[in-house]
Amino acid sequence: MMVESQADSRLGVFRGARVMITGGVGQIGSALAQRLLGLGADLLLVDSMIPEYGGNFANIAGVEGRVRVNISDIRDSHAMRHMLRGQDFLFNLAAQTSHADSMTRPDDDLAINCTAQLHILEACREVAPDIVIVHASTRQIYGHPRYVPVDEAHPLHPVDVNGVNKIAGEHYHILYHDAYGIKTRALRLTNVYGPGMRIKDARQNFLGIWLRLAIEGRPFEVWGGEQRRDMLYVDDAVDAFLAAAVSSATAGLALNVGGDVPCPLIDIAAGLVKANGGGTYTIREFPEERKKIDVGDFVTDDRKFRELADWAPKTSLAEGLALSIAYYRPRMSLYV
Repeated sequence: MMVESQADSRLGVFRGARVMITGGVGQIGSALAQRLLGLGADLLLVDSMIPEYGGNFANIAGVEGRVRVNISDIRDSHAMRHMLRGQDFLFNLAAQTSHADSMTRPDDDLAINCTAQLHILEACREVAPDIVIVHASTRQIYGHPRYVPVDEAHPLHPVDVNGVNKIAGEHYHILYHDAYGIKTRALRLTNVYGPGMRIKDARQNFLGIWLRLAIEGRPFEVWGGEQRRDMLYVDDAVDAFLAAAVSSATAGLALNVGGDVPCPLIDIAAGLVKANGGGTYTIREFPEERKKIDVGDFVTDDRKFRELADWAPKTSLAEGLALSIAYYRPRMSLYV
């Protein structure tokens, strides 16, 4: 018999609650919306639907009539203030996630990952001071690990513009808890994968383009290959956001969230080929422009979050890869 976790027993707070999700048509946001619908929440999904980012209406197929969707950019502070009024929960997931794009278009990254975050928090302070906020941060802010596994005490030394702006956005959330009592917390996520992720290119993460090419029967490239990653399946990420929202112990904190047992990229590639029932890949050196912003070996120490939020990932990498292949194979035209 499965023992109900402390977080699961508290999810009843979402029944009838007004919940807003920025980036709500993206991978994590849409999966979170599906779960919250089952919990009886009143949902508002906010997404800019900018083509270069992660929003895809295929992610909410089947639930369009059960959620409200507002196509808005979080950089529009007036629209955000209007939509935040009266909300009980905010899952603040909207972001510019491409590390390469942050280096070529730094102003966009600054506006979305930093300035817009401050405006959102100011709006909450003015029109929704009792709101509970969970902000999506990233392990990228640590930069090249000085030791592994990486815990929250590790120095923050990002290798790209994205990491710098994500630090600022995260710190604004914690500051507004400390200074104004806004119930914020931030989750420093490892690589999230699974249904709903961007697969047409590598803007969201490396596994998306690998998966696309494997399904299409084309070879994919593994850059380096020995660097380890702990991969977080999207359903486990959703559980983490819900657990953070209902855990008062996480308020005011920035916490690591890892995934399954860390694996070298070459093992992840081999696992993908196995899940796909075939495929090929080549190992090559990093292109010079990408080598400068790769963090190398990264293993997450998320023991603090597991203890405070009563959470742990449930999906093995092998299972998650198989589920991802099964999801995308009949839906390729919707994602590429």
